[in-house]
Amino acid sequence: MSTGAIIVLVIVVVLVLAAGAWFMAQQSRSRRLRARFGPEYDRRVKETNDRRVVERELTEREKRHAQYKLRPLSEAEQGRYAEQWTVLQEQFVDRPGESVAAAQELVHVVMRERGYPAENVERYASDLSVEHAPVVDSYRGAHDIRTRHEREGVSTEELRQALTHLRAVFVSVAGLPVDQHDSNHDGNHATTAQRHDAATATPDAPTATEQVAPETRHTTK
Repeated sequence: MSTGAIIVLVIVVVLVLAAGAWFMAQQSRSRRLRARFGPEYDRRVKETNDRRVVERELTEREKRHAQYKLRPLSEAEQGRYAEQWTVLQEQFVDRPGESVAAAQELVHVVMRERGYPAENVERYASDLSVEHAPVVDSYRGAHDIRTRHEREGVSTEELRQALTHLRAVFVSVAGLPVDQHDSNHDGNHATTAQRHDAATATPDAPTATEQVAPETRHTTK
């Protein structure tokens, strides 16, 4: 084999190896982004029908998110916001629309307190997707219900679903263990909430009634 042929063969082998390495890197990035963003990744791919565009977008979200100076809430802050959530949840029966609006705003307040910039709803959802991907669909779903309610009105059941969605977002963003903001309250506070639990209870979200000692519930009936 001539020297020229050998050189050509070497170049071809190098190009093939480089292409293989690039392909593997792309596959690895795709798996990483899909694992991190979950349903958000699939949603954007479905909307754009262009995986490369979506992956560039999600990578930019990561870079932007990395520039934020985020901090966890202190225990005192968590307790204060949990109390605020309980109050607005108790108001749902009498003012469901206002309660949902207040719940979404409380999520925004907590995000800003942690260091996220004050932005519009789509930007909030985009930022949430980086570290709170499992609840992004809940956030968007709740906002859609709130918007439709303000425009044309929706059923109380839909508003209840919006509040349930926002509860999942709130717990995630505030860094609370599931249902901590219920169990943190004493028996009297939880009993006051009993008459409102039916409005927002979900199978995986124990109501305040379930968390109060039986003798306490008996004495307050």
